[in-house]
Amino acid sequence: MIEVKNVNKSFGGIQILSDVSSTFEKGKVNLIIGQSGQGKTVLAKCIVGLHEIDSGEILFNGSDFCKMNRAQRTLIRQEIGMLFQGSALFDSMTVEENIMFPLSMFQKMTKKEMVNRVNFCLERVNLSGRNNLFPAECSGGMQKRIGIARAIAMNPKYLFCDEPNSGLDPKTAILIDNLIQEITYEYEITTIVITHDLNSVMEIGDSILFIQNGCNWWSGNKNTILTTDNTEVSSFVYASEFMKEIKDSIRVNKRR
Repeated sequence: MIEVKNVNKSFGGIQILSDVSSTFEKGKVNLIIGQSGQGKTVLAKCIVGLHEIDSGEILFNGSDFCKMNRAQRTLIRQEIGMLFQGSALFDSMTVEENIMFPLSMFQKMTKKEMVNRVNFCLERVNLSGRNNLFPAECSGGMQKRIGIARAIAMNPKYLFCDEPNSGLDPKTAILIDNLIQEITYEYEITTIVITHDLNSVMEIGDSILFIQNGCNWWSGNKNTILTTDNTEVSSFVYASEFMKEIKDSIRVNKRR
């Protein structure tokens, strides 16, 4: 579990995050949503320590990350898996070498042990036998799955996903969502997903934090977001004509 308490962050005198508080639960897919430029990515970067916060607390299983020394922070970071928006695979490395990279950096494992772990992770994301391919030989969906395989290579307790469905067709996006959800439940990971994808919100949003103007404007889940009275959240959810039709349908059903 990760707890964020009254976190503030500014850049050059401009306030980006204002007293943001939220709890990201273990074994659940926790979404951070909102319009562009509202502070979602800054919040995620603060949580993993890429930005130092101005004030507040960030607790990993009750321990304040902000008060840890370098060695303690390193240990926490080794428990974090990251899936980047563009997958961030090394073009000059094979699939196997990409997944093996964090293992070779942070784990004392033999080459055979690392290969076995790579094979396990590839099997888990349904890419068995693709070890010797290069990223350029893989589709966008495959690259995302390779990114997930690399993210879980070190058995993380925490998984951060930045726009995991960016650039994917709807069918592949659903497969990635389902894979993230399955891994989260299976290994009881605390998963945080930054997304604009409404399909992701409705499919895997166990817990949802809506950020507006750097504040935690609304929180709920995939079951409550469709019926919220919060104006900003409703405008975000029902931005398209298709979703507006769904909203009208919900209103009609409520009257019956």
